[in-house]
Amino acid sequence: MEEMTAFCGLACHLCEARLATENDDDRKRAEVAALWSKLYKTDIKAEDIHCYGCLSRGKQIFNYCKVCEIRACGRERNLPNCAYCTDYPCKKLDFIFKVAPEARRRLDGIRLKDRA
Repeated sequence: MEEMTAFCGLACHLCEARLATENDDDRKRAEVAALWSKLYKTDIKAEDIHCYGCLSRGKQIFNYCKVCEIRACGRERNLPNCAYCTDYPCKKLDFIFKVAPEARRRLDGIRLKDRA
């Protein structure tokens, strides 16, 4: 599977929801829904787990991605991800960097590689 870094720096290609979708794996969808429901203290159903990654166009994405302000901003600016933004890092990324520090490391790495 091709690498896909979300606007925020999360690795879509490693995301369990995307993998469950790509493999049409209902058992995995149920596992992801149960885990995310517990982690995020919400009720996510297995049938909600359909996502091809936030960068995909015209394909199904997870409900949260549809309202994600980071994704909306990146799409509006027509960027591959936030590493390419002149305003990087911005306040919109604070939360994701807190809960997923690997996202910042991934975006920082892209910025460094791009400047080399």
